[in-house]
Amino acid sequence: METDQLPDLKLELKKHFGFSQFKGQQEAIISSLLSDEDVFVIMPTGGGKSLCYQLPAIITPGTAIVVSPLIALMKNQVDAIRGFSQEDGVAHVLNSSLSKKEVTKVKEDVLSGKTKLLYVAPESLTKEDHISFLQGASVSFYAIDEAHCISEWGHDFRPEYRNLRNIIQKIGAAPIIALTATATPKVQEDIQKNLGMTGAKVYKDSFNRPNLYYEVRPKKDVVKEIIRYVKTNSGKSGIVYCLSRKKVEELAETLVVNGVRALPYHAGLDASTRSRHQDDFLMERADVIVATIAFGMGIDKPDVRFVIHHDIPKSLESYYQETGRAGRDGGEGHCIAFYSYKDIEKLEKFMTNKPVNEKEVGHQLLREVVAYSETSISRRKFLLHYFGEDWDEKCGLGVGMDDNQRNPRPLFDGSADALLALLAVEESKERFRLEDLIHFLLGHENSLLRANKADRLTTYGSGAHRDKNYWQMVFRQLIVRNLLSKEIETYGTLYLTDAGRAFLTAPEPLMMAEDHVYEVDDDASDDVVQRPKAGGGGADDRLLAQLKDLNRRVAEQKELPPYAIFPQTSLEDMAVHYPMTTEELRNIHGVGEGKAARFGTPFIELISKYVKEYDIERPDDFVVKSVVNKSSLKVFIITKTDSKIPLEEIAAAKNLTMDELIREIEHIVHSGTIVDIDYYLDDNLEEDEQEEILEYFKEDSESGDISEAYDEFDGEYDEEMLRLMKIKFLSVYAH
Repeated sequence: METDQLPDLKLELKKHFGFSQFKGQQEAIISSLLSDEDVFVIMPTGGGKSLCYQLPAIITPGTAIVVSPLIALMKNQVDAIRGFSQEDGVAHVLNSSLSKKEVTKVKEDVLSGKTKLLYVAPESLTKEDHISFLQGASVSFYAIDEAHCISEWGHDFRPEYRNLRNIIQKIGAAPIIALTATATPKVQEDIQKNLGMTGAKVYKDSFNRPNLYYEVRPKKDVVKEIIRYVKTNSGKSGIVYCLSRKKVEELAETLVVNGVRALPYHAGLDASTRSRHQDDFLMERADVIVATIAFGMGIDKPDVRFVIHHDIPKSLESYYQETGRAGRDGGEGHCIAFYSYKDIEKLEKFMTNKPVNEKEVGHQLLREVVAYSETSISRRKFLLHYFGEDWDEKCGLGVGMDDNQRNPRPLFDGSADALLALLAVEESKERFRLEDLIHFLLGHENSLLRANKADRLTTYGSGAHRDKNYWQMVFRQLIVRNLLSKEIETYGTLYLTDAGRAFLTAPEPLMMAEDHVYEVDDDASDDVVQRPKAGGGGADDRLLAQLKDLNRRVAEQKELPPYAIFPQTSLEDMAVHYPMTTEELRNIHGVGEGKAARFGTPFIELISKYVKEYDIERPDDFVVKSVVNKSSLKVFIITKTDSKIPLEEIAAAKNLTMDELIREIEHIVHSGTIVDIDYYLDDNLEEDEQEEILEYFKEDSESGDISEAYDEFDGEYDEEMLRLMKIKFLSVYAH
């Protein structure tokens, strides 16, 4: 269409949608598309992307083909378009959910010219009968929604999307409009190249959402923290994202028993349940949706007041898009992510068996997530820079709207210790993982270091002036700054980058962020016995020391290692909550009914005496009610193991991974019930191998840590088998 022939777009907008004004660059985008130009639109969630193809489709002869990744998203948009029209046939979905009769109706409406927008999934578009049908239709243009799915660097990569250009050529050439809410410069380039639209007119809105407050919290007591936050913001709409379906179900149940109107949402639920839960959230019959990333795309709820990430996402694109569902009306939007580096390591482990190129992409995306989580600069500035946008934190919109700006972390010059860490990598010939390098710097031997005669190297033990946590921070920041990198093929091995070698040659100041520290009472002196603090975030150190001593004494009496009585995490939890009855002790992390009954009495007596001696006022702290133990699963596991069913079959029957099944068995054993898995171990380990591992857990292991056991046996036994042997050890000796 020639420019001078373009209709009055504002009149058309008012006529078809009832709006008087366009938002942002909508009018310019539509004008370009109507002028037969290819158009690439990068517009944040809530910016009005869908109107950019809906209006031109309605006012242009023919049918616009809209490629969209989710059935729920297509249905919502079709319903919305039909709401503006007198004809239901104005918009249709063509996908696998339709009956044969419904498909026939869709085709009739398209060929008659009644349908202006036809929404298709990329999988449906590849079907030959659909291609031949569309070859006979009049296609006005192609709209590729959620275009980041095209790029392998995008957070929702869909292989089917990469074949779209070939399919478009088969159906017939027409202008293309590609739209996405999240695209780094690398993703933008990949999208345009793959669609053959490198000459497209690009429209890019600011990614800055000044009303959103970004915050990252350490992943400690995460369920309690989430419930506390949701209860404090009672009545407000919010979304809590988890990476696994199981965690979604557990957290939703826990929220409900704590008085929150919450519902789960994930791909494992049937379509009618997902639809009902989504509608309940939109209609405010539920306040909180606990979901995997399956929830949210195309959900137009403007008043979501908080988005919480129970698990850190796999990419910053995912994080940005998911947090973008908060505050779409311009009002309050609080974005909280709970971060633990252990979660990053788990995600890295999941990539072990993937093709090399996928691992490379996945590791790079995770490094960006770590960098965002651990950065000391403004999180808003970091995010916008990631998407290729400069932001002035002195006077830009959104100043002060993240935790690092409100509570800046102190910086120090860590160049000297960075140099030590890099020298350790170089001198050890880039053969060690992060944990081994920390042992190396601290001068702690392990089997791998001994085998490599590491104690003969000059940097061995040179970092003994710092502790393990400090060196973890240094190595992670060196990885984030691209001075070190992890080897893809040999999981976890660190090697120097070109930038790291350059730093070794010419060191320069390297500012690092200090960890947060708890404030100490200035009036306290070393010779004054202070009243211990009850409740709150940290454990009562004096009580914890007494509990550890008691734990050692009980362990000696039972001729067991201390962790087989109560692990460190349980003792720390006791030193926070002061349990004084068997019932209270059962609710302590990692205790359960069995341990409370067998070992609990002296610990309850100690705590009761301590509370009285120091006049502790046990706070009426926020108590999280636990979901009733899923006894059906527990009974199922015990029954099947008693019947000597292979663990793989037990896991498959309940749709669990082996990791999840072993975790369930660990919970059962910790709660005081013996699980007999000898038959499985006998099939996988020789008798002398089992004896060797059992002896290690009983005589040599101080903490029961599986990674330490793995190192001790030089990787001879995998972690799965070591966990199962630890279960056997606890079943035999700790019950």
